[in-house]
Amino acid sequence: MDKIKMILEKMTLEEKIRLCSGADFWHTEAMEQYGIPSFSMADGPHGLRVQKKEADHMGVNRSEEATCFPAACAGASSWDPKLLKKIGRAIGEEALYYGVDVVLGPGVCMKRNPLCGRNFEYFSEDPFLAGEMAAAWIQGVQEQGVGTSLKHYAGNNQEEARMNSDSLIDERALREIYLPAFEKAVREGKPDTVMCSYNKVNGVFSSDNQKLLTDILRREWGFDGLVVTDWGAVNDRVKAFEAGCDLEMPDSRKMFDDEVKAAVENGMLPESAVDACAGRIIRLALKSEKTRKEHGSNAPFDREGHHKLAVRAAAESAVLLKNDGNILPLAKGRKVALCGQMAENMRYQGTGSSHIIPTKLTNLKAEMEKLDAGITYYPAYGMDGEENPEELRKAIEGAGKADTVVIAAGLPDSYESEGFDRKHMRMPKGQCELIEKLAEVNANIVVVLMGGSPMELPWLDKAKAVLNLYLGGQGAGEAGAELLYGLRNPGGKLAETWPVSYQDCPSSDIFGVNPRQAEYAESIYTGYRYYDKASMPVRFPFGYGLSYTAFACSDMKISEEYCDMTAAAAQVSVSCKVKNTGTVAGAEVVQLYVGEEEQQIFRAEKELKGFCKVYLEPGEEQEVRLVLDRRAFAHYDVERSSWEVRSGVYLIRMGASSRDLRLEKKIQVQGTVELLPYTELPSWYRKPQGKPSVEAFEKVYGTKILPFQPEKPGAYTLLNTFQELKENPIAAQILDGIKAGMLQAYDNDETDPEFLFTFHVVCNTPLIRLIQQGGGETPLALMQAAVGAANNDEAAIRQLEGMMGQQENG
Repeated sequence: MDKIKMILEKMTLEEKIRLCSGADFWHTEAMEQYGIPSFSMADGPHGLRVQKKEADHMGVNRSEEATCFPAACAGASSWDPKLLKKIGRAIGEEALYYGVDVVLGPGVCMKRNPLCGRNFEYFSEDPFLAGEMAAAWIQGVQEQGVGTSLKHYAGNNQEEARMNSDSLIDERALREIYLPAFEKAVREGKPDTVMCSYNKVNGVFSSDNQKLLTDILRREWGFDGLVVTDWGAVNDRVKAFEAGCDLEMPDSRKMFDDEVKAAVENGMLPESAVDACAGRIIRLALKSEKTRKEHGSNAPFDREGHHKLAVRAAAESAVLLKNDGNILPLAKGRKVALCGQMAENMRYQGTGSSHIIPTKLTNLKAEMEKLDAGITYYPAYGMDGEENPEELRKAIEGAGKADTVVIAAGLPDSYESEGFDRKHMRMPKGQCELIEKLAEVNANIVVVLMGGSPMELPWLDKAKAVLNLYLGGQGAGEAGAELLYGLRNPGGKLAETWPVSYQDCPSSDIFGVNPRQAEYAESIYTGYRYYDKASMPVRFPFGYGLSYTAFACSDMKISEEYCDMTAAAAQVSVSCKVKNTGTVAGAEVVQLYVGEEEQQIFRAEKELKGFCKVYLEPGEEQEVRLVLDRRAFAHYDVERSSWEVRSGVYLIRMGASSRDLRLEKKIQVQGTVELLPYTELPSWYRKPQGKPSVEAFEKVYGTKILPFQPEKPGAYTLLNTFQELKENPIAAQILDGIKAGMLQAYDNDETDPEFLFTFHVVCNTPLIRLIQQGGGETPLALMQAAVGAANNDEAAIRQLEGMMGQQENG
């Protein structure tokens, strides 16, 4: 009998249930009488957010210093899994130092729409690229013996109403777009934990979703680790046990324990389901204890070494979007007007639960001044990008006297954050005006962008060069300066398409319209899959990025022109030569795409199925060899519930971006099916033009989609939010009181980005989940009374007025 089974046999039912809920905000229960230690968790997709004292999930309370690496939006643009693995190792070392057993990351949700407020925490619009980067990061962290938590599983692609929204995703899109990155990360990275998301997927909350948590995650993909909820994501604890959701976080003061015990005792829930969840928690707790004993605690990490890695990562993740006339790199000794607050107060990370206190922080202004004495700095606009006429006047005057103008611009913290979605794709008006005005007095305009998502660039023709740093972490200032002056060569490639305008996005007419019911009507056509199939012009394509040197691809070879893909182990080898034809060393990302020759079918024109980043000296040439397996040609067959390969001619293409494919070969494939399983398919899904309709989507989704009807007074429950109840004056009074209390932590500054994040989260959190986080009888009674009052229940109104009066007097 193994150790875990012996422990479980000694435990009471109540103890096993209690073990499956957190002990506090970041720790699991310890039960010393059975030899079960506690283990700890901390936020950390791009660095650790460790709170040793007062703990919270919203960043209100200060965390310990840790290296702030580039956010996922930037890291993915490196297209370098080896680099991500090194970052993972560094984060694992810092986790050991701070006594963290599980790092909550990485996030591999797809970038379905550029307005999702948390896109900066996710890698890509493409599942293959996201899965490769995530698997490498996980391997790096877990090599240190520290666990990871792959998140947010699944269909979590918006922040508005994220805790009670329903993602309506057809089976093809679910399997081909929204799950593969998780699958690759699970199979290749083998994370210790997977974090289930807040939202519903096709009507079932992720925490209750047996199809996601057991049928797919465990049985299909072979995941043997533990499933943890996002903080406060439990919907129905009994259903969660049945579905295979192991650990509820954080501590909810055991508010569900009696309900679970009763379900076991009356036969509604088998005790074996509780045993399975508790057993997985015990296994991770024992593993974490072993790691702590082997590595010791507080072994110092190399702060300076990790900072240098952060600088390197920022440099290799930066994307050169434009460089007319080779205006970059800058020559030292010339007059440079550096304009824009962001040069000094850089946007280097996102807002929300991933916010890190860096060990060191660089900025573009200081680092450029170190390299060149000819820098003159002009703030030019306000901290949030708002217009400042006096500062703008000074910048215009200085720009007119300069040889080159470098403008730092992008998205302020208040524009994008966890907790809420962006309202548009525009940059601040003051920044756009600055670029336009300075271009009138100086033709040599260089724009350095910072932000976590694509932006509309109406001024692009006025700039000769654009360097996109994304959110480059604590070393972004140093990296940016070295890139501008040619001490490093940009080698990043976009991991997402930049559309010309937001209206070009296939989901722009749907996203956020009814946030509680998100119809994924575009189905498999996300990102470049849509733009390429629809022949839609884009600002910058997926996989795009310039360099200070040039590369040539040649001599493409394929191992066979006919391939039988009926066998599970079938493979095709593809190779080409890539040569640095320029005068400086640099890196090229060779990208491999697969698509069927026949285009009038329900498939993308092409899909990324392989890539390799190659570092070459001037004149150096190297062969790149990539392997395509059966899944590279497969689609998910909804009738057979399996991955199938359609027989036919496939195009294998290689190049430098999704729209710069320089080499092509055809291959005849013998597959397992001859046709795609659709008898009646709306024309939009064969050849997308314009926007998809929900009515057409129903044919793909497989069932009628009823219009969302928001609850009205009389139908409110604890699953509603303060945002939905705020028309009730007493509920509004409660919310005002919460807001006033929060503002005290932010010096009563309602524009503070951390306050905006925190307040949006509270407004849009279902009351039942606020109770979970608050715990105790008073929050439960208060929320029940608030719901009753919003439903115009006179008794509840009197009760709530009494409770409010007691709080004012107390």
